[in-house]
Amino acid sequence: MDPQEWLYRLRSARQKKRLVRKDRDKQLIRLDRRQSELLKIRWSLPMIPLDRPYQKGWKRLFVLRDDVQRSSNEAFHQALLDKINTVIYHFDKSFKVKKRRKRRYGQKTIPQSLREISDYDWQRNHFKLTEEEQAYFLKTETMHLKTRYTEVRYVYTETWRFVLKVMPHIITEVKMLDEILEQEIKSIDNHIDSNNLWPRIRRLTNGRSYRPWEYVEKPKYHNELKNMPAYGDKEAYLD
Repeated sequence: MDPQEWLYRLRSARQKKRLVRKDRDKQLIRLDRRQSELLKIRWSLPMIPLDRPYQKGWKRLFVLRDDVQRSSNEAFHQALLDKINTVIYHFDKSFKVKKRRKRRYGQKTIPQSLREISDYDWQRNHFKLTEEEQAYFLKTETMHLKTRYTEVRYVYTETWRFVLKVMPHIITEVKMLDEILEQEIKSIDNHIDSNNLWPRIRRLTNGRSYRPWEYVEKPKYHNELKNMPAYGDKEAYLD
């Protein structure tokens, strides 16, 4: 080979730094993909029944009222309840939390209501409601004063058919645990956290990363004199 051709193969310092940065970015992308694959594998692991089930706190959910259970439409209302029911877990059977009022601590019961369906889920029928079941819902519109956004939701109207019931939360099965899988996931998490690689990975995979130190001036606080030169004439400053 002609020695003169070697000069065209030499890379500058900027090109070398660019290649190193691209190679590092490719490694981060492969690391993120590997982490996603491991999390999918962990999620797909089966549940294992326990030989000795145990109680872990309490749970509260809605059930049919006694007179509704004895009615002829009990199956219909139970099927509807299964679609909009909510469950709350708590370590105390009373389901109360501390509340400070006038420098004193009291207790208040944790509120609970049936699931409200958003307009998006209603249009695509995410909960697979029949036409007869949809007749029990009422369309509500709520405007948020700060954002001027009108939120549309569909609320169940005949809530008197259901009552809250507290029952023990019994653990009967647990997720299968793979020690080798957990070790690899933990090592990837430690490597990313210790080297602060999350901002760069998010930028490579999801676009621009979040930078809290970048201040964006809000339009309502826009200062017209901010970028005006100090050496301008008095008339331009007053205008």
